[in-house]
Amino acid sequence: MNSEAASRVQTVTVLGATGSIGKSTLDVLARHPDRFRVHALTASTSSAALRDQCLFHHPAVAVLADDRDEAWLRAELKNAGLATEVRSGEAALVEVAEAADVDVVMAAIVGAAGLLPTLAAVRAGKRVLLANKEALVMSGALFMQAVAQHDAVLLPIDSEHNAIYQCLPSDRRDGLAGMGVTQLLLTASGGPFRGWDAAQLSKITPEQACAHPNWSMGRKISVDSATLMNKGLELIEACWLFEARPEQIEVVVHPQSVIHSMVAYSDGSVIAQLGNPDMRTPIAFGLAWPERITAGVERLDLFKVARLDFEPANEAAFPCLRLARDAMLAGGTAPALLNAANEVAVAAFLDRRLGFTSIAEVVAAVLDTCEVVAADELNVILDEDGRARRVAERYLTR
Repeated sequence: MNSEAASRVQTVTVLGATGSIGKSTLDVLARHPDRFRVHALTASTSSAALRDQCLFHHPAVAVLADDRDEAWLRAELKNAGLATEVRSGEAALVEVAEAADVDVVMAAIVGAAGLLPTLAAVRAGKRVLLANKEALVMSGALFMQAVAQHDAVLLPIDSEHNAIYQCLPSDRRDGLAGMGVTQLLLTASGGPFRGWDAAQLSKITPEQACAHPNWSMGRKISVDSATLMNKGLELIEACWLFEARPEQIEVVVHPQSVIHSMVAYSDGSVIAQLGNPDMRTPIAFGLAWPERITAGVERLDLFKVARLDFEPANEAAFPCLRLARDAMLAGGTAPALLNAANEVAVAAFLDRRLGFTSIAEVVAAVLDTCEVVAADELNVILDEDGRARRVAERYLTR
């Protein structure tokens, strides 16, 4: 951020405002009204929650992904005396992401639905706070090329990638080897089912899978954390963000979730970023970078934590992590196929149409069925995403 930008109020669009990341973002923004102003808030179908957020933050624009409640929300805000413009649909999401009077875009729409507006923000040269890992998973090469071409500032918000970003040197022009980095260590809590056997895993309910022991997250991400697919998607994201190969990244199960990730250097040093498991910390980092601001997060008390445990990830019990690594190694559209199949499978599990351990089976079946092609055009990526979803749905109805 240049000195002129730092001295004026920054305008922020929050894509996915009613989700857990969106709510945490708005909490941080509300703590710093002298630094930030909300330009636009978006939601998928949570119209009542979006209304309440608008009543508090007074955005210029509010966008619903679905048009069913557009008229209702417009009337609600008008009756409250707000001049907020209410819109709906994908085109509106893209427009608020690339709007000329927006400085910062928090990309927190869950899943493939976040790809187009996030990419639009990048192409508009915004500071993009990336909490939507699927955008990079689906279109990593295209996405990172757009970041470079349009001088966008890309700051990772996932706690693990944000930790790695903080542990790396500020000069990243020469790749990991040029920085003396030998390994990136992605930490994982292990989810709520760490240590469970196959018989126990086969009986898991959606309620159990959504009860994460350390983090407050949405239902889909909670299930991904429970299957370790979330860590697999993070591995793919880390490869693109830090120009790393899959073999340079190790997943370390760390149940306390206070070390958010680590970087190992050639001189034997390992640098870690620690903090309480609260997403407001990486969000505040992204909003104020390269400065630091208060986030409302309690300081980590190491004496209270008392111990730090580590163990390898169990890929036999949780094969989604292996499937993600294999997809990244395969390249092309394989990560997009993986992500699409997983979204369909997780939705079926949450609807009680699929067992917990069958999520990985659906993903593996799609990867075995669909041919991997070059992911060098956005329309190809989107077409293959749709194809993988159709194959996954057919698998569910066998």
